[in-house]
Parts: sequence; C-alpha cells; structure tokens
Amino acid sequence: MTIEPMQFTIKDGRTATIRSPKMEDAEPMLSYLYRITGQTPYLMNYPEETSKYTLEGEIALFEGMNKAPNQAMILCEVDGQLAANCMIRWGSHIKTRHRASLAISVLKEYWNLGIGTRLMEELLRIAKNQPQLMQVELEFIEGNNRAHALYKKMGFRITGVKPNAICLKDGTLLDEYMMMYEIKC
Repeated sequence: MTIEPMQFTIKDGRTATIRSPKMEDAEPMLSYLYRITGQTPYLMNYPEETSKYTLEGEIALFEGMNKAPNQAMILCEVDGQLAANCMIRWGSHIKTRHRASLAISVLKEYWNLGIGTRLMEELLRIAKNQPQLMQVELEFIEGNNRAHALYKKMGFRITGVKPNAICLKDGTLLDEYMMMYEIKC
C-alpha cells in the first residue's frame, strides 16, 4: 500500500514528512537500521545483525510493501534525514485476517517531538479503514517505558507476557509484553 506524502510540524517547529519508501531510500534505511539498533536494547537486533540486510533486499521490501494491499511502511523525514519508520501488516488467512501487527522505531535525536504519536495515528487510521480488521497488535520489551507509554496513550492495552523472551548479550533476560488496540468487537 502506498502512502502519499504528508507534512506536519514537530514540537520543535520543524516540518516532518511522512511517506512510503522509495527505491532511493534503501541505502539510508540500511544506515538507519544500524544506528537505531545501537541506540536501544529494546529492538530485536543488535547493530552487527543488520549486516544481513542488503540494498537489493531493502529495495525488494519497499517494492513489495508499496504494492501489497495488506501492508504499509511509512518513513518519516526531518530536514531530509530519515528520523523514523513504521509498518503495519495483516494476513489473508480466514482465521487471522481480523488481526494486524504494527512496529515502529524512532531515532533517539527525534524522541519527544511527536513523531511516534503522529506515525501511530497514521497506522491506526490505515487499520480503521480496513473493514475486516478488528484489532492491531504489537510487542514491547520489558524496560521500554517510553514505548509502553506511547502505546498506552494511543489506546493499546497489555494482553499477555512472554517471560524471558529476550536474552541480551550479557545474559540478562527480559520479558516481552503483547498489546492490542481494539478497532471493533
């Protein structure tokens, strides 16, 4: 699904643009993934694990996301720099096509500017426009209080926990929490 570019003003007065990814975003996205995974332990990869992603793979991912009727990826740019990305997708299987999954990340230098909220609003708007969707689901890792607060503010509620789901390099075990946003019952 392709999202037309939209602009909004972030809390520091600058203009941000949200839009679907383009082929020329593949290289900046690889850099973004490396940077973002080094900024927080609350993502599923470490920076060195992002080396598995390739330029060709990112281009194919973008093309697939933009063409698919059941998924969307949105990038956020500030001053021509990639600041955040998010995605939503849902399946076509009869038993689970009422559920969508959502993921979001924002580079640290863009925290507290309203970008995460604006991206979540757009993803939830997309979800609400899909007649078969009844709920949107996501996960967050224990200790990620910023993400938990955002999700709660947007209307998500905790539905479960996977104990010791994440094992950090130092052996620390963290729980993973599942959350859900109800569109309709």
